[in-house]
Amino acid sequence: MRDDLGLTGTKLACGEGHCGACTVQLDGVPTLSCITLVHTVGDREVTTIEGLHDHPLIHAFVRTDAVQCGFCTPGQIVSAAALVKANAAPTHDEIQHAMSGNLCRCGTYPKIEEAISTWRD
Repeated sequence: MRDDLGLTGTKLACGEGHCGACTVQLDGVPTLSCITLVHTVGDREVTTIEGLHDHPLIHAFVRTDAVQCGFCTPGQIVSAAALVKANAAPTHDEIQHAMSGNLCRCGTYPKIEEAISTWRD
């Protein structure tokens, strides 16, 4: 994606499926791209952070200062977008569960949760 298609928003960090920085959506489901074999994708719809450039979550992450260094932000937003598509008003526990695969070294978890909780404001 990064080299051949120029879609550089999706980050490669651990390369082992532990951090969530490489999260994309496959048919709307958050998926760790670093451990997904390309031949398993087939004709499925792949959505990267570039495909979410107009999503209200982008503004919510900026407004709540949930971006800090920004490295994990694309994966966080991709996961959060799948969550709010399935449930527009998730609870604290639902947010915690849905976002558990996305790590943030800056520790902005409270701000990330605030962005997801207030994304429509």
